[in-house]
Amino acid sequence: MAGASSGAAGSATAQEHWSSRWAFIMAAVGSAVGLGNLVRFPAEVGANGGGAFVIFYILCVVLIGLPVLLSETLIGRHGQSSAIESVKNVAAESGASRWWSLAAGVGMIAAFLILTYYSVLAGWIVYFIGIFGSDVAGAIGSGDIGGGALTGRSVEDVQAILPGLQADPATMLVMHAIFMAITVFIVARGVLGGIEKVAVYLMPAFFVLIAGITIYGAFTGAFSSALEFLFAFEPARLLDPTVQLSALGQALFSLSLGSALMITYGAYASRDTNLAKTSAQIASADTSVAIIAGLAIFPIMFAAMAPGVLDAVLAGEEEVQGGLGLLFINLPVAFQSMPAGSLIGFLFFIMVFFAALTSSVSLLEASVSWAKRRFGVSRLSTTLVLGGIAFLIGAWASFSFNSQAEFQPLDFLIFSGQPVFGIIDELTAKIMLPISALLVAIFVGWVADKRLIDSENGLDGGLHKFWRFLIRWLCPLVITAILVSGLFPGLLGQ
Repeated sequence: MAGASSGAAGSATAQEHWSSRWAFIMAAVGSAVGLGNLVRFPAEVGANGGGAFVIFYILCVVLIGLPVLLSETLIGRHGQSSAIESVKNVAAESGASRWWSLAAGVGMIAAFLILTYYSVLAGWIVYFIGIFGSDVAGAIGSGDIGGGALTGRSVEDVQAILPGLQADPATMLVMHAIFMAITVFIVARGVLGGIEKVAVYLMPAFFVLIAGITIYGAFTGAFSSALEFLFAFEPARLLDPTVQLSALGQALFSLSLGSALMITYGAYASRDTNLAKTSAQIASADTSVAIIAGLAIFPIMFAAMAPGVLDAVLAGEEEVQGGLGLLFINLPVAFQSMPAGSLIGFLFFIMVFFAALTSSVSLLEASVSWAKRRFGVSRLSTTLVLGGIAFLIGAWASFSFNSQAEFQPLDFLIFSGQPVFGIIDELTAKIMLPISALLVAIFVGWVADKRLIDSENGLDGGLHKFWRFLIRWLCPLVITAILVSGLFPGLLGQ
């Protein structure tokens, strides 16, 4: 293959492979499962019709997410190189322009930009692990491990932990540096020695932790209220454009599509891996985690709510704070009133750390895989340089939370009023990722050699014809709608 013969340095690295299909699945699931699954998905469900959102989300995963996921992994495996070079290789064999590599290039840059602020957020997780770790130690020392977390602190004090961290740039930079250093260390060790080892150990541990916390919430929390909040079915919401576009966007975001990550990881897959089955397993695991996360988080949070407030939430009269506020403010407050709250809070943030780390590793690997081939330098040097650049950009973006919050370098469209941190988030999520996913769908569906694609996708018969219809017609149309709705909110009925 073209990628396997492109020079000594590139050739040697291009032959790195997962040791097993299980390792590939764990690494890919680890890449997909992140903060979006744990805090964004549950909040989106509650805000967009519960069961109606879940049904439409699953449809989006099957009809849009899975076809694009399979397309990205097959490009990587056939190209046998970095994401950009893999697209070039497939394009060359198809007699197409090498400029189609922009599909991966845009995604790779987006992944790198996401890493810059993702590491800052993950640094907050490191900080909260320290907070709850100290609390567990104190609870054990006092013999009160069965009591609530953060005893002696008022609700206001607990709610002020995150704002206090954001107002302390020195501490925030240290936490950011710690997390980035761990990410760099893992990626520098390579596919087998670093990325795979982390995935095959941390992801099973993550599954055990999220299952344990869910069971804990079922017995000690407001589990029935969480079920009602997440899965109450309003059929009319299925036709709501806001619900539809939110589910579509979440499906692409959750599976890490359009970020070049799955092309990169697909290049390490062996020839005997059935990519169709593997992609289905990755999508199923990612979706399951997203749904289970709601069952782990909301019983704990609802149990700490006053009955009147909870009734208002379930009636749709009051919104539940989602995103980072849910993770770093509401849940720490909830752990105060839960049995063994210190221990559960500590394990919860360990679980979130595992999810963040496996995602950050893939975000860095996408650019490292390309740069070390492009410039012919060692993995260690490439990882150190790119990790250092990502840290510096993240350090700059982190000031969006304090003294630099008024600095808004772009003041138009979706960037209006956004500080640096927000600009990076909006640029990647609403522009770059959809563009990359759209180009991949068009490339695989219309440009790449049909025989080449058919030999890689692991499908046959009617299922193959259905997949080809989806990737040629439905996926480009729907992803275009996501892109337009992100750029021009309200245009498509949002």
